[in-house]
Amino acid sequence: MLIVGAGGWFLVNGDGGDGREDRATRSPSTAPATTAPELPAGVKCNGADCAGQDPEIMGCGGEYAKTVSTATVGTAVIEVRHSQVCGAAWARITKAAVGDAVRIAVGGKVQESALVNADKDAYTPMAAAPDPADAKACATLTTGSEGCTTAP
Repeated sequence: MLIVGAGGWFLVNGDGGDGREDRATRSPSTAPATTAPELPAGVKCNGADCAGQDPEIMGCGGEYAKTVSTATVGTAVIEVRHSQVCGAAWARITKAAVGDAVRIAVGGKVQESALVNADKDAYTPMAAAPDPADAKACATLTTGSEGCTTAP
């Protein structure tokens, strides 16, 4: 069958008598291998995919997280939490007052922040941070005190 259209003519159904296979009968090409890491069960992101996400909901907390640096600002304790599996970091503040703020910076740039509520603690969403040494947590208290963690 020959179909003629504005774009020219095309041969349909079969090999067209020229010995070539129709595109529909060819074997599909092999898909390229992905470079995404295999994540443990329950872990839902890695690297940039974790940015802005809640570390607990995405499975990056708990057994997959550790505190890599800590500082005390007034009575509040701030920490950089890092998950190697997720390639991400976040800031946590405890023993704080309502309204105190905590933020996570990676490579010197503030990525995420959070305010303390009635629970007297808070943590930020995650920021992509393959190397925990690149992450720093800082706090600004309602008293006016400020401070940051130092690199691990």
